[in-house]
Amino acid sequence: MKDPCRLYLITPPEIALDTFAPALEAALDAGDVACLQLRLKGAEDDDVRRAGERLLPICQAREVPLLVNDRPDLAAELGADGVHVGADDASYAQARETVGADGMVGVSCYDSRHRAMEAAAAGADYIAFGAFFPTETKTPRAKADVHLLKWWHTLMVVPCVAIGGITAENCGPLVENGADFLAVIGGVWSHPEGPAAGVHAINRAIASAGAS
Repeated sequence: MKDPCRLYLITPPEIALDTFAPALEAALDAGDVACLQLRLKGAEDDDVRRAGERLLPICQAREVPLLVNDRPDLAAELGADGVHVGADDASYAQARETVGADGMVGVSCYDSRHRAMEAAAAGADYIAFGAFFPTETKTPRAKADVHLLKWWHTLMVVPCVAIGGITAENCGPLVENGADFLAVIGGVWSHPEGPAAGVHAINRAIASAGAS
């Protein structure tokens, strides 16, 4: 039987550590979070290091894995749990060599079935499809269709992450079609009642869709 879908939390692209760290604590304490991806696009290496050093203990205290976006070298240096790489980043093989056999490596596959199957065959711990909805975080490389999740879930055992503009209001079809994780940024950090309420809302929506 398939495991329930879970929230895969991603940081905003820019953070102020002194305010973000307590917000992260509140978010992680508010409900189930499968992992946190540190995703600071365009930040200097030292800024990523400082963020990782500050946020990693918060995650570790709650047994939430921390992954670093794009940079296997910084993930290894920080002692993070793994890395997430896209088409313009290190290859899966390079990422695996850098973080080691025990590190987690996830791969962005956009709307490409071929890229996803290649990543899974190579040993990726998960693959990510998207964007499923419009997003203000970045200009999506591709627009993914929800049926891609059902196809993957039917054929493969490697978990899949759905990403791109996901909120508590629109995530139902993604859960129903087999997403193992929902990658969320704005739906949590921009929630009008705060990130803790955002985590609670996403988890409630996942449970509702999973029970339907």
